Amino acid sequence: MSGAEATTGATEADPVREAGEAAAVLRERYDELARIEARIADLGRDRVETAADAYRRAHRVLDGYEEDAVGTGDFGSYVQFRGEFGEAVDADDDALAADAFAAADEAVDKRRLSESDFDAARDALEPAGEFVELLDARDDALDEYRAARKAAREARKALDARLEELREVAEMADADLDADVDRIRDPIESYNDAVREAFDEFYTSASAREAFSFLDRADGTPFVDADVPPTDLREYVDEYDAGEEPLPTLLEYADYSNSKLEHYVDDPGALRTAVAVHRTYVERLDAEPLTVDWPPARGDELAYEIDELIPLVARVADDETVAALRSVRDLARGEEYERLRRAAAVRDALDEPELELLADGTIDDRIRAAERTLSIAEDVLAETEQNG
Repeated sequence: MSGAEATTGATEADPVREAGEAAAVLRERYDELARIEARIADLGRDRVETAADAYRRAHRVLDGYEEDAVGTGDFGSYVQFRGEFGEAVDADDDALAADAFAAADEAVDKRRLSESDFDAARDALEPAGEFVELLDARDDALDEYRAARKAAREARKALDARLEELREVAEMADADLDADVDRIRDPIESYNDAVREAFDEFYTSASAREAFSFLDRADGTPFVDADVPPTDLREYVDEYDAGEEPLPTLLEYADYSNSKLEHYVDDPGALRTAVAVHRTYVERLDAEPLTVDWPPARGDELAYEIDELIPLVARVADDETVAALRSVRDLARGEEYERLRRAAAVRDALDEPELELLADGTIDDRIRAAERTLSIAEDVLAETEQNG
């Protein structure tokens, strides 16, 4: 686990707090939705929807005919309005807002209508508007519930991941955080610096054939991840005299014009075909396969790795660099190595706030708090799940 991935710090997100808050919001949204749905169920869903539909239809008729049906307007429009409005507000005596629909119908039951009559009809309809508002409130509450549920699920997922991180931190509590890891860091860094310098010199001075032979040998070593040359490039280096030149020289040749290149190689086209297309591969060759990783491997593994590295390093570096590698192997076989390596691995894996959790002994408290909140979040998600 990378320290950069951990979510700690005063200004960063706190999955425990966020999951708890998301669960509380979900509970509130669910309860509000349940309250509204219970109100609708008590009234009868069909009756509520019927009243709301009648209210909307009545308003559409009023809005559509007011201009033509008032005063001495179009008598045909007046007749059509009365028919459509009467149909819209036609409700059974036991229907919701039946009195409101009857009052609205009565308000426009006149031979000649004025704008005030239309206003009176709208006022009379207002009690039925309650059921439109109730259905709208239900839709809004459902949207908010769904959003809260999604947020709660995401927060639960983030908390689950954080809990796993905390448990991984707890597993590192055995590390001696006061250990002087520089006792192994300094020798490893000294060797790595030396082998990088040696390889750079080898790369610029050895022939391409020699370099590729070295890479083939390295590729056959289990612990060395060498990048062997592409087949066509290898064949060119083996078959043409230019293969006696260092790799940087071949890259330089590839930039020459044909007329200039003819003075250096027998077949300019073959060089361009083999070298130019593999420029990126050649330029990326470096000493990294010969270096020791940080944090380093376990003692027995690192000692075996170094045994494999020594013959390779001896081909590109001087005796002093090889001796530096042997000194790292001696450290890997020492009694203190595992304690120092474990401390180095923990420091590398964790960021400062997580190291503090180990140092002050509060990691178990954090785990228990996260577990409690996760349990609450899961319970709330289960209890607020809607069927259908």
